[in-house]
Amino acid sequence: MQHMDTPLRNIGLAFHPDILEAVSTAKTVETFLRDHGAASVVCCSLKDKRLEDAIASKAIDVLTVLGGDGSMLRASQLCAPAGIPITGVNLGTFGFLFELERNNWQNYLGFLMQGNYRIEKRMMLQASHYREEKLLGNWQVVNEIVVCRGQQVKPIRIHASVDEYPMASYVADGLIAATATGSTAYALAVDGPIMPPETRNILVVPVAPHLSFDRAVILSEGTCITITVNTNYDAVFSADGHEPVKMIDNDSVKISASNLNVHFIRFHNPGFFYRNLNRYMKQNPTV
Repeated sequence: MQHMDTPLRNIGLAFHPDILEAVSTAKTVETFLRDHGAASVVCCSLKDKRLEDAIASKAIDVLTVLGGDGSMLRASQLCAPAGIPITGVNLGTFGFLFELERNNWQNYLGFLMQGNYRIEKRMMLQASHYREEKLLGNWQVVNEIVVCRGQQVKPIRIHASVDEYPMASYVADGLIAATATGSTAYALAVDGPIMPPETRNILVVPVAPHLSFDRAVILSEGTCITITVNTNYDAVFSADGHEPVKMIDNDSVKISASNLNVHFIRFHNPGFFYRNLNRYMKQNPTV
């Protein structure tokens, strides 16, 4: 953990364009930041090219996100290559990635410009899709890679190897490879363990295994896990919930720790993560 005393006064402000509250709140937050000492504020949609340009040129010191966890994932993937830290105001449902809420952000955003915050560095994953020896694509991942069945409601055969040595085979709906950040996402929904957010490990969890190995496995940061499908049915994989990519028999996805990290701005002590988690475990906010 890194405690900072560097004021951040060039601030990016990105909102989810489809959340009306995010659009209206952005104007209020922009006025607040300018009134409290911001040197510059770049305020635009997460889908606006101006945001990408500001990040690439490092015209901003920090990005503040208005939206839900999906918005934070999008912002993380944009900011990680430039090493720009992120904070945000949760206007979604869960908000596992957020510290600030719609009713308290005024108490904390001023701290950015005073240098009163800490940096929390979180590991990302790199995933590569192979068909035989041909590389079909690369992805940078904050939460998880999910290899799973397609539209047909039939389990598929999945083989997992670690550093080219066989680890386990599954007949299952899918297999998740997640970061510690992703341990509170899909992996949590299938009874995976909750990992401390700054842990640098790869979590492997099966989805609905049928007479197969049914335990989660935690791998060290330096390992590479290869997930291969053997199926006559539809199979796909998805990176951080993005559009699924079709896989055919013997396709594989190789997953390892990325050389990129997400840097989150934090105003609370590390125990806040567990206090916040306990609040969600007691009552699902979607009910």
